[in-house]
Amino acid sequence: MHLRQLELRDAPLMLEWMHDSGVVGLLRTDFASKTLSDAEEFIRKSIGDDKNINLAIASDEDEYMGTVTLRDIEDGSAEFAITVRSKAMSRGYAWFGMEAILEKAFKELDLASVYWCVSRKNTRAVRFYDKHNFHEALDIPEKVLARYEGIEDLKWYSVLKDDDINEKDSVAGCKVIHIKTIPTVNAGELSFFEAGQDIPFDVKRIYYISKVPEGVRRGFHAHRALKQLLFCPYGRIQLILENNNGREEIELYDPSIGVLIEEPTWREMLWLQKDSVLCVAASDHYDPADYIRDYNEFKEFIRSK
Repeated sequence: MHLRQLELRDAPLMLEWMHDSGVVGLLRTDFASKTLSDAEEFIRKSIGDDKNINLAIASDEDEYMGTVTLRDIEDGSAEFAITVRSKAMSRGYAWFGMEAILEKAFKELDLASVYWCVSRKNTRAVRFYDKHNFHEALDIPEKVLARYEGIEDLKWYSVLKDDDINEKDSVAGCKVIHIKTIPTVNAGELSFFEAGQDIPFDVKRIYYISKVPEGVRRGFHAHRALKQLLFCPYGRIQLILENNNGREEIELYDPSIGVLIEEPTWREMLWLQKDSVLCVAASDHYDPADYIRDYNEFKEFIRSK
């Protein structure tokens, strides 16, 4: 996945989501009336516009998957917006696009804040932002609110420059650890962990998953007793965990960050970048009986615990 400049060849796929009621049904703009010429004109105007940045979210094969925007850039702030095609939903494109544009906003453009709003009726969007721990904002500038005068039932969000949207101590109650890392000038880094010291169990098995195409989901199981450390030495993988602490996700992209799973936890892994590698250090040898592969059985199992 990557961001790039919008190109005229993206217009037909842009028009696809504009005419998709499942995508635009709760948006305030009348996208259904848009034509291919409208999409092409939008792309032309986006080139070289410093006050409204519109970028394509593209797959590894450079196929257009959606548009991410920073608009009305002024006084150190901007409004964020994102739309992805139905094909791109639940495949990590929305989160990647948001994360990448926020990084651009704060590191490249040196903005102080980014804000956005969605209709409270748009439960899919609200659920997306809430699960990523974005909180409702109450201090939106009056000049911004004036653009939405007469529109009710909006939920506002904002991110400040010093916020770290990926910094977590835990995910679904599972501890996020920083693997010891030794950097060498002009020669990379060496990361390591030791059983019984850095992780609270002896390692009896290590395995890794590789050569997975972008957008593929794996996992869909839990363990009854096995403890594990999961980390990603290369690429970007979204890890979704669920247990008695709830359901939460984290993006693994830093080789020095790992997640300890020490209780029965349902897990799903979404490959955000092709050829990403997921490594697992496990507390025991392979035991088929320790797996729970049926989600309903898992839910019953943790209820009984």
